[in-house]
Amino acid sequence: MKRLLFIDDDVDFLESNRLYFSRKNYEVFCVNKPKDAILLLSSTSMDCIILDIDMPDITGFEVCQKIRRVSGIPIIFLSGVSDTKTRIASFQAGGDDFLAKPYDILELELRIEARIRKNEKVFFTDVMRFGNLSIDENLRMITYKERIGEFSALQFDIIAFLARNPGKVFSYEQLYDQIWKEPIVKSRHNLQVAVANVRQKLSQLCDGKQYIRTVTRKGYYFIPDESQVSQSEE
Repeated sequence: MKRLLFIDDDVDFLESNRLYFSRKNYEVFCVNKPKDAILLLSSTSMDCIILDIDMPDITGFEVCQKIRRVSGIPIIFLSGVSDTKTRIASFQAGGDDFLAKPYDILELELRIEARIRKNEKVFFTDVMRFGNLSIDENLRMITYKERIGEFSALQFDIIAFLARNPGKVFSYEQLYDQIWKEPIVKSRHNLQVAVANVRQKLSQLCDGKQYIRTVTRKGYYFIPDESQVSQSEE
């Protein structure tokens, strides 16, 4: 079940959306105080956030900026003000979409669905090949020189996600957001252990080559070119 978080100081607005999206099989969280939303996000993962701009104490822009420091969760801004300046500011703050009030509830639903789909790895190829290494996302199979590796579902997801973005360093928080969908505050050690196991098993399959590298205190990245792969650590 996908999780939605509505942040708005209008209690009636929150309740109407809670009822509608609950009937659409979403798990809906509603918060009318931005500070409570930040606290909730530290312990509960979400698939999409619907955020009002004009609120007391702190604006939606400021809330969005705080969220963006730790998460890439899709954020849709809602506002009664729809001028160009406000729309531009919403994207500059880190928002993914903007919808002016009043709006059609079906349009909001479709925008939410689209943003969640886009966040769920919609632009990968079926088979990724890096020299002798092949990663088949349809069969969920990893092979090297025709040898088939044995990886758990989570281990495959880690390898495939990093391989879809070769050379890009992903922080612990970003990997959690994309793969685990859980708050990182609970299990950073679990992530480090999981990636260590993945690197060991992938190295054993690939004749000692290290396709996944560690950047100390920053995260992990994938090296696509075998000629650049070594067993040394960053």
